[in-house]
Amino acid sequence: MNTMTLWHISHWEFAVLAAAAVLVGFSKTAVSGANTVSLAIFAAVLPARESTGVLLPILIAGDVLAVLTYRRHAHWPTLWRLFPAVAVGVVVGTVFLVWADDEVVRTSIGAILLFMAGVTVWRRRQAEAEPESDEPDAVSTPAGRLKARSYGVLGGFTTMVANAGGPVMSMYLLSAGFRKLGFLGTSAFFFLIVNVSKLPFSAGLGLIDGHSLLLDAALAVFVVPGAFLGTWAVNRINQRLFEQLVIAATVVGGAQLLLR
Repeated sequence: MNTMTLWHISHWEFAVLAAAAVLVGFSKTAVSGANTVSLAIFAAVLPARESTGVLLPILIAGDVLAVLTYRRHAHWPTLWRLFPAVAVGVVVGTVFLVWADDEVVRTSIGAILLFMAGVTVWRRRQAEAEPESDEPDAVSTPAGRLKARSYGVLGGFTTMVANAGGPVMSMYLLSAGFRKLGFLGTSAFFFLIVNVSKLPFSAGLGLIDGHSLLLDAALAVFVVPGAFLGTWAVNRINQRLFEQLVIAATVVGGAQLLLR
C-alpha cells in the first residue's frame, strides 16, 4: 500500500472521497449498483489498484446498515445457489489481479457491466407481457441454476478485481424478477458475506493494511447519512423507476470504467 498517497491527499480530495462514501450508503439502501460511481471516484483520487482496498471496508459498513434495514426480505434459496459460483469468481479474480494492470481491469469490468445491462434490458422487455409476481424466478430449475452460476462467477470476479460486483448482481436479481424489497434484502446479505470473505484476499495482495484502515475509519462515518437518505428515498420510488435507476447506474459505471 502506498502510504504517501493515502496521507498526502488534499482537503478537497478528502471531501470528494467523503461524498463517495455517502453515495455508498445510499446505494446500499436504495439504488444498488450506484456505488460504481463511488468506485470511479476512489480510483480517480487514489491509485486504482490501492483504491479497491480502501473502498472495501467502506462497502462492508454500508452492507451492515443494509442488512439491519432489509434483513427480513432476503431470499435465501437464491443466495445459497449463488455462493459456490461466487467463490469460484473470487478465486479467478484474485489470480487475475496478480498479473493484470489497472487499464486491463477497468476495460474488462466496464465491458462486462455494459453487456449485463444490455442483457437485462432485453430480458425485462420480454417479461413485460407476462403477469407480474411477488416471487422471483425459481432457482431450482436447470435454467435457473445455470443463470445463477453464470452471474455468480461474474459477480465474484468483478467484486474481487474492482469492487464492481454490485451492478452484475443487480442485473441478475432484476432478471430473476425480484421486487424492490426482496431485491434489497437479498443483495444486502449477499454483499455483506461476499465482501467480508474478500478481506483476507485483499490483505494478502497488500491492498489493505493499518494505514488504509485508518483512512477508512475517517470515511466510514459518512456512510451513515447516505444509508438514512437511501432508506427515506426507497419508499418514494416505484418499481419501474427503481429498475430504471439501477440499470442507468450500471451503464454509467461501466461507461466510466471504459472511458477513463
